[in-house]
Order: sequence, then structure tokens, then C-alpha cells
Amino acid sequence: MSEVMYVSKESFEKMKQELHEMLTVQRPAASRAIAEAREKGDLRENAEYDAAKEAQGILEAKIAKLEIMVHSARIVDESQIDTSKVSVLTKVTFTNMATKKKSTFQLVAEKEANLKEGRLSVSSPIGQGLLGKTVGEIAEVSVPNGKMKLKVNAIAL
Repeated sequence: MSEVMYVSKESFEKMKQELHEMLTVQRPAASRAIAEAREKGDLRENAEYDAAKEAQGILEAKIAKLEIMVHSARIVDESQIDTSKVSVLTKVTFTNMATKKKSTFQLVAEKEANLKEGRLSVSSPIGQGLLGKTVGEIAEVSVPNGKMKLKVNAIAL
């Protein structure tokens, strides 16, 4: 997880805000829940205490993961993106050569990926295959059900 993750300034700010919320609101709330459960008696038979400890463990894991993401994030200045080739934060329109279906996706960091919003992870097989391609080039992408040929039609911001 220590690999560099390229994100927009807005996404970086959202990650920092989410981390701040976890550290200043959710972590103290989890500690209070454990303290309240501890006051209810014998810890060996206290399901509320066990649940609170488990919730705290899950929260701490999320905090650790998000801290790594924030530290490995690199902000991409959208004004500096070269649209002559497919790169992070570009919108690429491509045609599946087998089905003739056109699709348009913005290539984003894994955390930002959301297919319903048209945001495809650069670390996905299709994202990896399209990176560096120019308009007119055909990318051969290995997907679970074989090879897929995608022709790049347009690249934009």
C-alpha cells in the first residue's frame, strides 16, 4: 500500500477531512463506548464490551489505512495534465473492438473509483491497459475472461 496514489486536490482534501473526523470524533466515541461497557461489570461475560473493543479495532484499522493513503498521495494539478495520451485524471473514450460498444471513463486512483459515476481505477486491468495510449491506438487488455481490444477514440479533462 506504500505505492504512490495520484489524486486531485479535492480528493486529497476529502481524505484529510475524513481522517480528521476519525481521529477527533470517532476515536474518542469508541473509547467512551469501551469505558461505559467496562463499568457494567465482569468483562469475561460482557458482550457490550467485546462489541465496543471490536468496533474500536475496526476503526483503528481504517485510520491506519487512511493515514497511509494520505501520506502516499500525490496531488495532480489538472492544468498540467497532458491530454495527448491517457493518464491519471483524464477522461478517455474508447471502443471495445469485439462488441463495438463505446465507453467513457475518467481514470482515477483506486479509492476514488466508482463505475456508476464513470470513474475507473488506474490500477484496474482496463485502466492499466489504457495508460499511455494515444488517440487511435488499440490497447490489448487482459481481463478474467481473456483478452480485450480497446481503441482509444478521445482523451479529455
